[in-house]
Amino acid sequence: MSTVFINSRKSPNVLKKQGTDQWVKLNVGGTYFLTTKTTLSRDPNSFLSRLIQEDCDLISDRDETGAYLIDRDPKYFAPVLNYLRHGKLVLDGVSEEGVLEEAEFYNVTQLIALLKECILHRDQRPHADKKRVYRVLQCREQELTQMISTLSDGWRFEQLISMQFSHYGPFENNEFLCVVSKECGTTAGRELELNDRAKVLQQKGSRILGI
Repeated sequence: MSTVFINSRKSPNVLKKQGTDQWVKLNVGGTYFLTTKTTLSRDPNSFLSRLIQEDCDLISDRDETGAYLIDRDPKYFAPVLNYLRHGKLVLDGVSEEGVLEEAEFYNVTQLIALLKECILHRDQRPHADKKRVYRVLQCREQELTQMISTLSDGWRFEQLISMQFSHYGPFENNEFLCVVSKECGTTAGRELELNDRAKVLQQKGSRILGI
């Protein structure tokens, strides 16, 4: 009777190929996201799950790195991807409506229901549970348009005050104080931050505006 030895170890090349095949790169609006097929398949009926199927009926181009090209806002895509990773909704300062728009586009059904519930709960909160936070930004005249157009999510322009005084010469660059505001819940526990390049002058702005 002869004995046959079977080598059950797979070659490193096979293991490497199998591991690589599990990873997926997405190019969402110019921002790269690296995730796994398991994560994208959490909702079998979603756009992302269908995208990675071998018999995919969706048409999606790829860039030079092999990443799937998706023409959507990466800021709102990140909460959708994280929800598929761990099942929790983490907004990190972006609006619920913005994430809902993306959840509906990608057809992540459980996330859609969760976001609608969050929005309903938020809108039904008593007004006393909300407060408006003000920030004062300083900018030059040539920077004004760009600064206002790149305000972070949820911030609203309120008032513009010129800082030019009579003793300034005619060739001086005009400078302005721009007042912006944002409504937030007192118990939300979110960090309020501005991603704008303008300098925040809280103390000086408070003295001038009486905020």
